[in-house]
Amino acid sequence: MTTRIMPAPNRAASLELINNFSLEMTGKDIPALIEAKDRIPPGTRINVTFLGNEDLEMRVAAAKAARDLGFIPVPHVSARRLASKGELEKFLQRLAEVGAAEHLFVVGGDPAEPEGPYEDSLALVNTGLLQQFGVREVGIGGYPEGHPDIRKEDLWRALEDKTAALAAQDLGASIITQFAFDTEPVAAWIAEVRARGIQAPIRVGTPGPAGVKRLLGFARRFGVGANAMIVKKYGFSLTNLMGDAGPDRFVNDLAAVLADRAPGQDQHLPGQVGLHFYTFGGLLATANWVRHFTAEEG
Repeated sequence: MTTRIMPAPNRAASLELINNFSLEMTGKDIPALIEAKDRIPPGTRINVTFLGNEDLEMRVAAAKAARDLGFIPVPHVSARRLASKGELEKFLQRLAEVGAAEHLFVVGGDPAEPEGPYEDSLALVNTGLLQQFGVREVGIGGYPEGHPDIRKEDLWRALEDKTAALAAQDLGASIITQFAFDTEPVAAWIAEVRARGIQAPIRVGTPGPAGVKRLLGFARRFGVGANAMIVKKYGFSLTNLMGDAGPDRFVNDLAAVLADRAPGQDQHLPGQVGLHFYTFGGLLATANWVRHFTAEEG
């Protein structure tokens, strides 16, 4: 089914925002990536998640597949899921062996209690191990609409501490946000990031086309947005919950809001901002949607 693309208030800004987008996959998604490979631009960043129900070899195989297909693998490392320093070293070594260790994304992870010595992603950065295995750039998380279990001031402190720690170790930094649905909080958060002197590239987490029931389920899981707000922002029809919904409205609105922050109007400009698509298993659907979106006449 082809989703109709919403008209863009600022077509040029929308195309600039979506240029050089990144995608997310799991260790189980290698067949889906192979299926979608011809629809994804070469050199696209492909993030590989660190799920509790997947093992090291599945994660490494997915990162290798992304590299072999001409993409840039960005494996995730979940701090609280690591049982030991040795487990971290083994994972980094295996990534290095398949040429997939240059870019990482570090995250605290879901477990309430750490399974090993690492409390959070900053602890991973501070091990000093990353550079030893060829890591050059580290992605960290951002939360424009907050986190249900972490205070706002703690989120800001963590972001500042991690970017400072990466700079001190001469590692590049990038920020990927949790997926969001409301453009104004995202734009305000980006302005605050820049006001705090953090100039790392930002990729705004964006849900790719997905069945609405699945999308709402993920939203509840991650504690972002109320269902009513999601329906409003995306224009979903409650009478057709099994249809597909593209993020064109969110992308167009965010691009227009960011473009309005012109020199002289706001001293804290957005800087380098792009999109990171959470595909929810729909790599091909997301890749097709991007192609349709960029080809559509504004």
